[in-house]
Amino acid sequence: MIENDFLYLSKHTGVERGRIRKVCELFEAGATVPFVARYRKEATGGLDEVILIKIRDMVSNLEKLHKRRTNILESLIERGILTDELENKFNSTYSLDELEDFYLPFKQKRKTRASAAREKGLEPLAEFIIAQKNGFMDLKQFINSEKGLADEAAAIGGAMDILAEEISENADIRKGLRELFLRNGRLASKAVKAKMEEASVYRDYFDYSEAANRVPSHRALAVMRGHEQGFLSMQLRPEKEDALRLISGAVIRNRAFTYYRQLEEMIEDAYTRLLMPSMENESINQLKRKADEEAIAVFVSNLKKLLLEAPLGQKRIIAVDPGFRTGCKTVILDAQGKLIEHFVIYPEKADAAAASILDACRKYKTEAVAVGNGTAGRETEDFLRKILPAEIPVISVNESGASIYSAGEVARREFPDLDLTFRSAASIGRRLQDPLAELIKIDPKSIGVGQYQHDVEQDELKKSLDDAVMACVNSVGVELNTASIELLSYVSGLNGRLAENIIACRNANGPFKGRDALKKVKGLGPKAFEQCAGFLRIRGAVNPLDSSGVHPERYALVGTMAKDYDCTVSELMEKVSEGTRISPERYVNEQTGLPTIQDILKELAKPGRDPRPEFKAFSFSENVHSIEDLSIGMKLPGIVTNVTKFGAFIDIGVHNDGLLHISKMADRYIRDPQEVVSVNDRLTVTVTEIDRDRKRISLSLID
Repeated sequence: MIENDFLYLSKHTGVERGRIRKVCELFEAGATVPFVARYRKEATGGLDEVILIKIRDMVSNLEKLHKRRTNILESLIERGILTDELENKFNSTYSLDELEDFYLPFKQKRKTRASAAREKGLEPLAEFIIAQKNGFMDLKQFINSEKGLADEAAAIGGAMDILAEEISENADIRKGLRELFLRNGRLASKAVKAKMEEASVYRDYFDYSEAANRVPSHRALAVMRGHEQGFLSMQLRPEKEDALRLISGAVIRNRAFTYYRQLEEMIEDAYTRLLMPSMENESINQLKRKADEEAIAVFVSNLKKLLLEAPLGQKRIIAVDPGFRTGCKTVILDAQGKLIEHFVIYPEKADAAAASILDACRKYKTEAVAVGNGTAGRETEDFLRKILPAEIPVISVNESGASIYSAGEVARREFPDLDLTFRSAASIGRRLQDPLAELIKIDPKSIGVGQYQHDVEQDELKKSLDDAVMACVNSVGVELNTASIELLSYVSGLNGRLAENIIACRNANGPFKGRDALKKVKGLGPKAFEQCAGFLRIRGAVNPLDSSGVHPERYALVGTMAKDYDCTVSELMEKVSEGTRISPERYVNEQTGLPTIQDILKELAKPGRDPRPEFKAFSFSENVHSIEDLSIGMKLPGIVTNVTKFGAFIDIGVHNDGLLHISKMADRYIRDPQEVVSVNDRLTVTVTEIDRDRKRISLSLID
C-alpha cells in the first residue's frame, strides 16, 4: 500500500492515519479482527470490530482496484500509447467506475458503427463538426459509393456515429450522468401481461415507481427478484430530458452552427443507444449493492442476537421433537449435551406417554424439558405441563434449521446410528442448553432470520455471516476440553483443520491441562497460538488464568501484580473479585497500555464471564393454539423470530407468525425496526387484523 491509500482510508473511516497504518500492519501479519479488537487496543485506539471489519474490507477493495489499474497500465504500455499525463490520470482515482471510464476510449472493441465510420475516413469530418466553428468543409470529398457513402447525408451520419461513441466514452459526461441517475432516477416495474396470474405474489409491483435513492432494500430486492423470474419488467432512469440537457451542456457550444440540429440528434442517439443502457445497468447494480448491504446488515444483526441468546446452561434435559402421526421423538441429554437415551411417545396415548416421561425424569434427574415449536408443538407443551411437576419447566425452542442439521454431515458424524428425527430432537435440546454452540453447526441461511437472503450477493453474505459468527464465538469464549470441531473452527486463529487436530490431540492425550499444551497440537504454530489462546478457556486448569480472558502474553504482568500484593494469582483474583482496588496506571509500561491493564483487571474480577444474558423462561397464552382461536383486540405474549426493514415477525404460538409492521411499533416515527425490537425479544402484542384464508395476522405494539 502507498501513502495515499492510508489517506484515503482515513478520510472514509474517520480513523487517524497512523492508527490505520497500524491496523493494516496487524492484518498483514496475520492477525484476526477479534484478536486486534480485544488484545491490541493500544495500537488501534480501541477500535471496535465493526470499524476494523470496514478497514479490512476497504483494504481488500483497494487491492482489487490497484490490480485492475496495473493491468490497464500494462496493456497501454504494451500498445505503446501510455503517456505520463495518462498515467497520472489513471493514478489519480480511487473509483473503479471512474478508472473504467478513463480506460473506455482505449479499450479494444469489436467492430462498431463508429469504427466502421473511421475506416471510411470520416474522422476529419467528425472533428470539424464537434469543433463547431463557423466555416465550410466540402463534403463531396467523403462521398464514395464503394465505401457505402452514397451522399453527404451518409457522410454526416457516419461522422455522427463517431461523435456518439466519443461522447459515450467521455469520463466527465459519464460521471455527470452517473450522479444524475443516482440522484433523480426512478425504479419502475410493470407486470409482464402473459404471466400476470402466476405473478400474483408481485402484485404490489405491477405498476410501481419510486425514487431510486429512497427505495427500501426489501422493495428493491423484490422488484429485482420479480424481474429475474420473468414476471416484471424493470427500469431505473431519470427523465430523458434531464439527461439530454446534461449532455448538451457539455457538448453544444455554438447553437448557430450549421450542423447544430444534427448534433442534437446525435446526442439523443448517444444517450438512447449507448449511454442510457450502460448507466441504467450501473445504477441497478449500485442499487443492488446498497440493498444487499442493508439486507445483509439486518441478517447479521438478527443472527448475532440469536447466537448470543441466553443459554439455560449445563442442565439435564429431556428434548422433544413433536409430531402427530409419527409420535414425539424424545431424547435424554446429560448436562454436557451427551445423548443418553431416546424413545417415542404418543400424547394421544396419555397414560403410556406420561409414564415414559415421568420415569425418565426420575431416572435421570431431569431439570428442564425442551419442546420444538413446529407442528404439534403447542399441544405437546400442554400435555407435558399437565403431567410434570412445576419445578421442571417446559420450554418452547425455535426449531428452525433442525431438520437441515439432522440430515447434514455434522449430525451424521455426531450420531451415526441415530434416526434423523432423533438427531433433530437432540439439536433442539442442545439449543436450549447453549444456543451458540449448537446453532453454529447449521448454515445461518437455514435458521430463518434473513431478509431476501437468497437474492443478495452470496459471497458477501457468507463473509459477513462468518464475521458475525466469529465475533459471537470469540466474545463468549470457548471451553477447550468440550468444544466441537464447528465451535473451535470459529475461534480466532483456528480453522477446520486445526480444530480437528485439537480434538485428535484431546482424544489421544486426555483433556488439556493448560493453554501451553496447545503448542503440542499438530500444525498449531506460534502465530495461531497467539491468535487463539486468549479465547480458549480451560475450566479447572492448574493456572487459574487459563480459565479467563487474560492472554498468556500478559501472565507475567499478572504475576507481578500478585507479587506486589504478596499473594498467589488465585488469591489476587479473589481479592479483585471481592472489591480490592488495583491502580491500573501503576502497571502501564511501553509494552502494555492502560486499556489492556483495565481489561485484565475486569477479567480478574470475573474470570471467563459469559457476556450473554441470564436465561428467563417464556410461555405462550394457554388459551391460544391456532389462528382459529384469535380475535381482534387480543393481547398476547410473543417472541420476535425475524426482523426486516419493514417490520418484525412475531411467534404468538399459533404456528403462523404475525407481522408487526414498522408503522405499528410506536406512536412516533421509526426509521428502522431495530430501534424498537430485535430477534428473540419477548413482547406483548395486540391482534389488529386476521386473514384466516391466507393465514395472515397483523399485530401492533400501539395501544
